[in-house]
Amino acid sequence: MSRGRILVVDDDADLLASTCEWLSATGFEVEGAALGSEALRILGAETSTMPDVLVTDIRMPGLDGIAVLEGALRLDPDTPVVLLTGHGDIALAVKAMRAGAHDFLEKPYDADHLVAVLDRAVAQRRLAGEIRELRLRVAGGDALETRLIGNDAATVDLRRRVVHLADIDADVLIIGETGTGKEVVARALHDYGKRSDRPFVAINCAAIPEAIFESEVFGHERGAFTGALDRRIGKIEHANGGTVFLDEIESMPPTLQTKILRLLQERQVEPLGANRLHPVDVRFIAATKTDLKRCAAEGGFRSDLYYRLSTVELHLKPLRQRRQDIPLLFDHFVKGAASRHGVAPRAIQPVTLAALQAAEWEGNVRELKAEAERYVLGYPQHSAQPDGDADGSLPARVASYEAQLIRQAVAEAGGSVAEAAEALGIPRRTLAEKMARHGLRRDRLPA
Repeated sequence: MSRGRILVVDDDADLLASTCEWLSATGFEVEGAALGSEALRILGAETSTMPDVLVTDIRMPGLDGIAVLEGALRLDPDTPVVLLTGHGDIALAVKAMRAGAHDFLEKPYDADHLVAVLDRAVAQRRLAGEIRELRLRVAGGDALETRLIGNDAATVDLRRRVVHLADIDADVLIIGETGTGKEVVARALHDYGKRSDRPFVAINCAAIPEAIFESEVFGHERGAFTGALDRRIGKIEHANGGTVFLDEIESMPPTLQTKILRLLQERQVEPLGANRLHPVDVRFIAATKTDLKRCAAEGGFRSDLYYRLSTVELHLKPLRQRRQDIPLLFDHFVKGAASRHGVAPRAIQPVTLAALQAAEWEGNVRELKAEAERYVLGYPQHSAQPDGDADGSLPARVASYEAQLIRQAVAEAGGSVAEAAEALGIPRRTLAEKMARHGLRRDRLPA
């Protein structure tokens, strides 16, 4: 690994060449410039090989070292600048330090001392870069790590796509099983985008009776029907400027699908009993737990509505396909539940995590969250027993942990003892003996 990238500026050609040669020999990547203007051009180029540190003489024709220092800091305030002078000018040194110089060396300088100064400057530069990146992560997409939790490749890619799509007004279709977090993703798309200060309105298409769907969603005028005593703004119009989340879109009756399609195309709502259309500025995010494309092909959903909704599709993996995320998720949910109930969070033992990772989680993340709640309250399922069980001896815990690891390996191998033994790194006969000792049978293990 390079010791760091250094840009050296000096109008003395011989001194510039010797300095660059010495620094290169000590492990730095070095670029030289004879003029201050040339140095600022290099610094402003925004290439992938930007210098970590700028070393510049002070007394130079044209732009002197102070001007180069000020120009460099305007381009990037985190750039460490080391100034060199052969005049022993203390007043100039004070001026340079006040202007933001990292250090000040007098010619002739000790070469080893210069290297030590540059090592510190490179370290400062890299630390500043890490801090800046961390701030961007917290303020930007990677703060999603506290919402879309996990290190599985699909989860990491999902966070990346949410960050990319948040400020884009394209309609999004989120596809995933019940409990995979479709509304969490929809809210993240809203909260990290330019519409975040406007309403996020969730409409569960399966929960609103068809008879009142139009009134709830599109609104109605006074006298539009019996009991309509006042004008009512519907959910779509209420969300103006923000986001509408159409959950369980596959449950929407065909007659209403036609109206939603028209809304998506025209971005206008027509309240019941109204004689004019009301324009709305709304982004639509829909969610489904079924294959809408196949449903449309079979006639159970309007194909034109499917294609209108699916400008961008986000597919959420079920929890059983990203088991490595279970410990992170469970720990997060346990801490949240403990805080809500005002109790200290229990330490999560390996045997508990092994049991959790072996479970099937048909309810996905939602079910895991409920399990964390039960765990905190002392009533867990899935063999996720809290600390302090009847037999808490070391041999008992080790045996229980071994049994859970075997359950998980056999489950992941689809019931194949041979594949599980290979994954565990033990002979098949040894695994069979351990399964018999723990009372484990393949027909009773999760597939």
